[in-house]
Amino acid sequence: MSIMSRRLFFACILAMAANAADPDAERNARKAMGQFMTAFNSRDVQAWAATLNYPHVRFASNQVRIYNTLEDFVRDNANYPQRLAPWHHSRWESMNVIQSGPDKVHFAVEFVRYDASGKEIGRFPSLYVVTLKNGHWGIQGRSSFAP
Repeated sequence: MSIMSRRLFFACILAMAANAADPDAERNARKAMGQFMTAFNSRDVQAWAATLNYPHVRFASNQVRIYNTLEDFVRDNANYPQRLAPWHHSRWESMNVIQSGPDKVHFAVEFVRYDASGKEIGRFPSLYVVTLKNGHWGIQGRSSFAP
């Protein structure tokens, strides 16, 4: 995605953010997003899986993956640090609420992947859906251009 396209994408997303409606839900969803990234960077697939709500859906690499349970997710993602090599860690570059309600928040995000030296190896605009399910705020859906 070109810089101009990326800017246009985020300008549209920011314009839609005016529809944000539930500050408590947004605060809880942001906390869930932070827990997701911390767990992802820890390389602990069980901790990472615990930050999700199920069924969990991921759109990426021309595929749609549906994980019905935490166990399904853990089994299919046990080797993610090796699969993403030379990836070392990631961080949120931006996180903007598109819409929110009492039990769901949509985010337009951009995350960056880094190698062990801190060199950027990828930048990915994405959409994340965070839900409140059975008292747990977790990421239930993701769509990204990341492999």
